[in-house]
Amino acid sequence: QVQPVESGGGLVQAGDSLRLSCTASGRTFSTYAMAWFRQAPGRERDFVAAITWFSGKTTYADSVKGRFIITRDNAKNTVYLKIDNLKPEDTALYYCASGGNVHHMMEADRYFDWGQGTQVTVST
Repeated sequence: QVQPVESGGGLVQAGDSLRLSCTASGRTFSTYAMAWFRQAPGRERDFVAAITWFSGKTTYADSVKGRFIITRDNAKNTVYLKIDNLKPEDTALYYCASGGNVHHMMEADRYFDWGQGTQVTVST
């Protein structure tokens, strides 16, 4: 088991953009997926976006479609989450998950490894 490592969070203003990064090792075989989840204070952890290592197939939560883009760099074992037009409601701890089942990419319990999270705080 190898924990993914996230980076790129911070304190930003509404309307800004951010790019989060997640570097994984171990479970980066082509049969797996990587994902981003987020957890706001007092709320459950929610699915944000996922991508498969092999084909690059992506899946997004309805609430983030159009503003969030997930991409991967297979050579670097790194997945990125670009967030445009940040809103205060995007404030959360963003977690990266690896080793996911490509047929159940939105389900948290289908991922083997989780990072510690990177905080994104959006001010008005």
